[in-house]
Amino acid sequence: MIAYTTYENTSTTEWVTFVHGAGGSSSIWFKQIKEFKKHFNVLLLDLRGHGNSKEKISKKYTFKAIANDVLEVLNHLKIEKSHFIGISLGTIVIRQFAEMYENRVQSMIMGGAILKMNFRSQILMRLGNIFKYVLPYLVLYRFFAFVIMPNKNHKQSRLLFINEAKKLYQKEFIKWFKLTAEINPVLKWFRQVELQVPTLYVMGDEDYMFLPSVRKVVESHYKSSKLLVIENCGHVVNVEKWEVFNTEVIAYLKNQKST
Repeated sequence: MIAYTTYENTSTTEWVTFVHGAGGSSSIWFKQIKEFKKHFNVLLLDLRGHGNSKEKISKKYTFKAIANDVLEVLNHLKIEKSHFIGISLGTIVIRQFAEMYENRVQSMIMGGAILKMNFRSQILMRLGNIFKYVLPYLVLYRFFAFVIMPNKNHKQSRLLFINEAKKLYQKEFIKWFKLTAEINPVLKWFRQVELQVPTLYVMGDEDYMFLPSVRKVVESHYKSSKLLVIENCGHVVNVEKWEVFNTEVIAYLKNQKST
């Protein structure tokens, strides 16, 4: 089973599950834990190969398999239903989980959501596939981090992700990178199909690679989805503008609670 950490709150039965992105770990939620555990039971996950989930997992790396890793933890902890909060690639994992186990998902918070790979990100993926066996993965990861988070005010989140990625193994990075072959058909399906799960997309206005496609999807998935755009903010919204993120997301989750 993948590694997890819980913070229990005896005054509520509601759970919030945090899912980090590729190369990160549950530690990227350090700005969220204090506030969220005041209102909810909190579950932090380390996806396979990340953080404390270092043991070898022989199962094939697919988004379905990773979603089942999440299910295994929920079942182990006897959590019937949870709100889910994800960042970057973590939002794909959450959406895949909701696709398979919609009855276990109370709501989805999609931070720095990836719903479409634009031309620039497609080029990035191709370059990565060409060089993944040749270059040390940290060289590639640093390059990706600069392309996705180029501005001066993105520096903290960029460094955080690079430092987390240092804990990965080269083989692990390659396994995750191979998942990109699956990404386009998966995202196409997500854009087409609207789930009946309340969803809040939280995007930075400087997240130029991913914000345009999220705007389009929210327009077409208007029954279930809302969009919050945070000003002067890049891709990693929960780190760069953590105060706004915490306030808005907790308010949204409490509203779901009362409906």
